Amino acid sequence: MRYFAKIIISLGLALTLSTSALALEEVKVEQGSILSLKDCITIALNNNPGIKNARYNYGISKANVNIARSAFFPTIGVGTGWSVTDTHTKRVSTSSNAYTVQATLNQLLWNFGKTNANIRMQKFYLIADEYAFNNVVRETTFFVKQRYYEVLAARATVAINAAYVDINERNYQRTKAYYDEGIKSKIDLVNAEVTLSDSKISLIKSENAYKNALVNLNNAMYLSEAPAYSIASPEDFNLEDNIAPVDLAQVLQKQDKEKYQVPVSVTDAKLMTAVEKLEVLTDYKVQEFPYSFEECIKMAYDNRADLKAYRSTLDAVEENLLYVKRNYYPEISATTGYGYRDMNRTNSFNVGINVSSSVNIMAQKSRVDAAEFQVDIAENALNQLNQDIYFEVQNAYINMIELEKQIPLLGVKVRQTKENYELAEGRYYVGLGDYIQLQDAKVNYNNAQCSFIETIYKYNVARANLESVIAYPQEVTVSLEDR
Repeated sequence: MRYFAKIIISLGLALTLSTSALALEEVKVEQGSILSLKDCITIALNNNPGIKNARYNYGISKANVNIARSAFFPTIGVGTGWSVTDTHTKRVSTSSNAYTVQATLNQLLWNFGKTNANIRMQKFYLIADEYAFNNVVRETTFFVKQRYYEVLAARATVAINAAYVDINERNYQRTKAYYDEGIKSKIDLVNAEVTLSDSKISLIKSENAYKNALVNLNNAMYLSEAPAYSIASPEDFNLEDNIAPVDLAQVLQKQDKEKYQVPVSVTDAKLMTAVEKLEVLTDYKVQEFPYSFEECIKMAYDNRADLKAYRSTLDAVEENLLYVKRNYYPEISATTGYGYRDMNRTNSFNVGINVSSSVNIMAQKSRVDAAEFQVDIAENALNQLNQDIYFEVQNAYINMIELEKQIPLLGVKVRQTKENYELAEGRYYVGLGDYIQLQDAKVNYNNAQCSFIETIYKYNVARANLESVIAYPQEVTVSLEDR
């Protein structure tokens, strides 16, 4: 009636979504399993207690519809009994034993639409619970995507920081060799040590962030004791490995101390740059979102299950108002009964039509007032959700477009900072530049890559958020009938 490289193009574009959802299948997580985004969503949809609760609520509402319908079914009553009566007076004493059997049948004939209103109300609540179930599925899907992208982004950041440690360690070795030969000053050697230590600290932080991302993903999938598995990366993400290993059993073990120590001797004075390993994302391409803002607004209003649930709830409370108002009217019912008493072998049969009404005027008036306020509350909640959805779509669309514009610019910045680092490195080792210039160039290059990764991550999360707020049909979903 009113109703992020490509690390992360899976970071959204491994999200090639179809308008027809695939049937939900069970995914088993075993030692060495490699899970795609679709697998992670499937696991979450199977394990999420919120989805199970929504299904249970739907079952309750379905039962309530049948309870409301039962008012039109006859009520059958049967009974039997045995009684002993012993009476004594001055003049006479009597005693009797009696066995009785009785059966009754009551049938509602008409109550002026009150039962019909109650049935319609329960049906609207049933529809609302179905939409509420679909809304939990939508929210679960977006949450898993967000956590999946977080793991991929954290994994790439670890790889970049590890390569940055390698660069700084080899720069330190070369600087120490030049210092031993008297070519570089002590301050350059100390700066190289400090830079190497800082880069190792950053690596440790990024590794911890990666582990936390894994915990968050397991939490999103409700895998409390998951075996060691891996997260699949997109095919065009050119790290040395294309998976993100997940093994939280090693989280509490002590770190390898040698890995984080400053080198005390020089084994190779040649700089073996790892710059090439860091170039993983500069060819990242953004796939254009297929819908304009206006189309997204229309899709949100057409598809959002929570909006449909609010509309059905409004219809339900309107029917409840009718139900309450009709309590003023009487009920017309028919009764029939049969009785047998063995004491005197008496059989009895009766049929009747009854008209009954029992109303507390003050209580009834208050119930009507409360029901009217429930309608007002439901209308206000529906109007508020309509406005909230508009602004949700607007914010999500603006965020996605803004991040989409930044990605190619940051890709250019990565290439520019790499070129600047190579120039600064060449100038420093032929004596034309100082160490500060070299260090600034290295830091800028590393930061540019991390910013690029972070922006791609944010873009894909923003894109997934937009798909969520417009209820864009997903490749993987679950229905009330799936178990």
